[in-house]
Amino acid sequence: MLFPTLDFALFFMVVFVVSWELRRRFEARKLVLLAASYFFYGYWDVRFTALLLASSLLNYAAGYLLQRHDDEGRRKLIVGIAVAINLSVLGFFKYYGFFIDSLTDVLVQLNIERDLPFLEIILPVGISFFTFQGISYVVDVYRRDVKASTSLVDLCLYISFFPQLVAGPIVRASEFLPQLTAPPSLSKRQIGIGVALILAGLFKKMIIANYLATEIVDKVFFDPSVYGTVDLAVGVYAYAIQIYCDFSGYSDIAIGIAALLGYRFQRNFNQPYRATSLRDFWRRWHISLSTWLRDYLYKPLGGSRGSGFATYRNIFLTMLLGGIWHGAAWTFIFWGMFHGVAIAVERFVVQLQPQQNYALAGYGGGAVGRVLELSDSGGRAIAGFAGFLLTFNLVCFSWILFRSPDMDTVTSLLQGLGTWGQGPELATPFISVLVFGTLANQFFPANWVEKAGVKLSQLGAIPLGLVLGAGLLLIEAVSPDGVAPFIYFQF
Repeated sequence: MLFPTLDFALFFMVVFVVSWELRRRFEARKLVLLAASYFFYGYWDVRFTALLLASSLLNYAAGYLLQRHDDEGRRKLIVGIAVAINLSVLGFFKYYGFFIDSLTDVLVQLNIERDLPFLEIILPVGISFFTFQGISYVVDVYRRDVKASTSLVDLCLYISFFPQLVAGPIVRASEFLPQLTAPPSLSKRQIGIGVALILAGLFKKMIIANYLATEIVDKVFFDPSVYGTVDLAVGVYAYAIQIYCDFSGYSDIAIGIAALLGYRFQRNFNQPYRATSLRDFWRRWHISLSTWLRDYLYKPLGGSRGSGFATYRNIFLTMLLGGIWHGAAWTFIFWGMFHGVAIAVERFVVQLQPQQNYALAGYGGGAVGRVLELSDSGGRAIAGFAGFLLTFNLVCFSWILFRSPDMDTVTSLLQGLGTWGQGPELATPFISVLVFGTLANQFFPANWVEKAGVKLSQLGAIPLGLVLGAGLLLIEAVSPDGVAPFIYFQF
């Protein structure tokens, strides 16, 4: 069930009305939301609900046992087993086919080909997201950052809550579980912000992302050899905008829907393409995953507490595993490796220079700002712009690896970028407006959508409903035919 469909609209209307009718019957309301979440998930394939339930039961039991035991050795064993089972299930569904195919290729190269067991594995939608939520819950209980939930219903709802179930954001137990212990409330301000986020998310996905996908990105990455350098370059930039609008659009809708149901999620994107360094980019892009990798992988590996080599190793391993998390393909592995190496190099360059106070957004002006050692305001602006250009183009280069179906496509596209002569066919003025207009929007005030929501909340119920209805009709009228799945559904 996709957000921008009539099926979901009807589903959500029923859930919204019933859940708020039950606001005084607190436990019954949670049961309704839990049932709705399993219905939503089972709409793709009812068999997936068994896996979702098993994951919830596993992590609830692990949390319960961790809360009961004080012996550190036993607690380590419990959390180790729970994390291992979570990762094993995720690894089987996501990487079994990749492992078998890769092993077969190696055996063929060695002339010792063997018939290997092949299974047709259906990847459950959103398995990476609810698995990571389960792991974070168990680890947080182990660390005593959060108490184990005494309610199985609460824990199941936390892992399966339908707005963010299939593509995030990855919600922490410390953020969501306390909201389930208090009576829900819905203010006019919350409604206005929720409506604004939903409309903004639908606009990003149904208009910007879908047009870019159908008009240029899918064509360019299907066969790069057919198109000239301009089309290929604009296609790469278009994909950068497409994936941002697609994924941040989903996050906006998820956060808006949760707000209308009385729950608050943290922002998942913060204008990532205005970043002045790769470190700054990862503080702004898919924030829930970036912080997850930091807290549950980078820091346990040692973070930056050890030697310089250990720090660079930890950065590389974190980004490499982040790439593997995204999918079972060499393109994702190289994408993670690229970011790992680039961030490590950036850190090395920064540390060559003395600490200076550059009043730039995010990462203190980034590596470029520090290397140039510019102290006046004009110099800081130049350094910031240079950092933005370098970071944006490095990120766009990495998206070539992320989007390409295989390394042959990567090679073909890179070769095409260096071959001039053929005129543009796909890089129309309309596409350019979508790409560069969205990029310019990254430099607007960060919370302008929320501010617009606050203004909407002051209109009253009927005008607000008219704005919502008119916005939905306009988006439906302007968007291209068909509803493409969100990109992050495959992860």
